[in-house]
Amino acid sequence: MDKIRKLFKKISVSDKDAILDVIDKLGDENLRQSLDIKKIEDSDFYRVRKRRYRIIFHYENSCPVVDSVTIRNEKTYDI
Repeated sequence: MDKIRKLFKKISVSDKDAILDVIDKLGDENLRQSLDIKKIEDSDFYRVRKRRYRIIFHYENSCPVVDSVTIRNEKTYDI
């Protein structure tokens, strides 16, 4: 979670608000349907895209747990 906080200190307020909005939607099953959620191959993780950021998460007891928020690059999906 420290990496997420560090990223939030560096990015713009509008990007931060957009990411937090997506994270809020992940928690609501009805709003989750509007997101472009994809399962990451050969893992239990999922990703959702927002602008140039990727939010990687997994489900614990049907609740989403955010694992990372990163800028999209070739190492984004190395979990």
